[in-house]
Amino acid sequence: MATIAEPQHDTLPTYNDVTRDIANTLGSPKKGYYVLLGIVLVVLLVGAVALLYQVRFGLGVAGYRPPVLWGVYITTFVFWVGIAHSGTLISAILYLFRSAWRTSVYRTAEAMTVFAVMTAGLFPLIHVGRIWYAYWLFPYPNQRQLWVNFKSPLVWDVFAVSTYFTVSTCFLIVGLIPDVAAIRDLAKGWRKKLYTLTALNWRGTDQQWRHYTRAYLYLAALATPLVLSVHSVVSWDFAMSIVPGWHATIFAPYFVAGAIYSGVAMVVTLLVPLRKVFAMERYITVRHFENLAKLLLLTGLIVGYAYGIEYFIAWYSGNPFEKASFWNRAFGDYWWATWTMILCNGVLPLFLFFKKVRTSIPALFVLSLFVNLGMWFERFVIIVVSLSFEYEPYAMGHYTPSWVEFAILAGSFAWFFMWFLLFAKNFPTVSITEVKEIMPLPRKRKVHT
Repeated sequence: MATIAEPQHDTLPTYNDVTRDIANTLGSPKKGYYVLLGIVLVVLLVGAVALLYQVRFGLGVAGYRPPVLWGVYITTFVFWVGIAHSGTLISAILYLFRSAWRTSVYRTAEAMTVFAVMTAGLFPLIHVGRIWYAYWLFPYPNQRQLWVNFKSPLVWDVFAVSTYFTVSTCFLIVGLIPDVAAIRDLAKGWRKKLYTLTALNWRGTDQQWRHYTRAYLYLAALATPLVLSVHSVVSWDFAMSIVPGWHATIFAPYFVAGAIYSGVAMVVTLLVPLRKVFAMERYITVRHFENLAKLLLLTGLIVGYAYGIEYFIAWYSGNPFEKASFWNRAFGDYWWATWTMILCNGVLPLFLFFKKVRTSIPALFVLSLFVNLGMWFERFVIIVVSLSFEYEPYAMGHYTPSWVEFAILAGSFAWFFMWFLLFAKNFPTVSITEVKEIMPLPRKRKVHT
C-alpha cells in the first residue's frame, strides 16, 4: 500500500487526503494487531475444543437440567441477533433520513451486523446437539418426506435470520464497491488483485453511479423493515408460549428496542479502539460519539421503561403466577443477574444526560462495556429465570452453566472479533465516498492579472 505523509489535522482534508488517509489504514499491520489477533485465535481454539467435546459426549456436558433446557446457548443467540440490529439502523434508516453524521461510523456498524449474524447463526446449531442434522430445519423436497413445522417459532427464526443475513451482506458489499475501487488504484501486489476482483469493474461512470445509488437506496428500504421484523420474530420464540414472564405482547417492541440498544453499545465498543489504532481521529470525531451516545440514551430509556412496565403489568394483572415469577426475578436465586441487568441497562445510561459523559470517549467506552454485559444478562434473566420458576413447585429447578458453555460463549466473541479484525485490515472501515459527499466544496482561487 502506498504510504504518504499525513496532512496536518488543523486544516480541512481534501478529497485526496481522505482517500490516502483511509487507504493507509490498510497497510502492513502493526505488532499490536498481531498480538490481539493471536489472543482472539487462542480463545477461539478453546471454544472449538469445547464444542468438539460436546459433540463427542453429547449435550449432557452442558448445564441443562429440567426444566431449564434453554441456557447460555439460546441466551447468546438472542444477544448476537440483537447486536446485529443497530448496524442496519445506522446504515439504512439514518441513510434514508439523510443523517450526515452516520458517514464515518456506518461501515463499522454494517460489518458488525454481518459478523454478528454469522455468530448468532452458530448457536441454534450448537444448541440442537447433532449439528450434522441441522439441515432438517430447512424446508426442501427430500426423499425422507420430512417437513418442518411452520407453526414453530424456531422455524420462523431460520427464515428471519437467513433473510437478514442475506440482505445485510448485500448491503455491505454494495456499499463497499466505490471505496474498494478507490483503494484499488493505490494498492500493490496481492491486495491490488483482491481489490480489482471485489471492485466489480467499477470505473465511476455516470451510469454506474446511477445504478449504485438506486441499488443502495432500494437495499436500505428493504433492510429497514427487517430491523423491526427480525427481532420481533425472535421475541415470538418466547411470547408464543405460556411460560410466566414470557407470554406478553410487549415482547416485540421490547426486544427491538433492546436490540438497537445493545447494538449501538457494541458500535461504540468497536469504534473507540479502531479510532485510536488506525489514527482516524480526523474522521471519527467526538461529535460522532456524542450522537451515538444520544441514540444510546434514547434506546436505554425505552428499555428502562419496558422493565418498569413488565413489573407493573405483573402486579396489575393480579395473576399470581406472573407476580411470583417477577418476584423471583428480583429476589430469588438469580437476583444477582436481575440487578446486574437493571444497573447496567437502566441506571448507568442515565449518566448520558450529562454532556461531559457524552463527549468523554473513555467514559463512553466503559459504559458501552457495561451495557453489553447488562444486555447479555437481560436475555439470561428472560430465558433461564423464567424457565426455572414456572407453575408447579415440584417442576422448578436451578440451572448452573458448565465450563463447556462458558468456553463456547467466549469462543463466540473470539469468532466475532476475528472476522472484524480481518475485515478492518483489508477493507475500509470508514466510507471514502460518503465522507467526501459531506465535505465542503473546495474554494476557487482568485487569479490576479
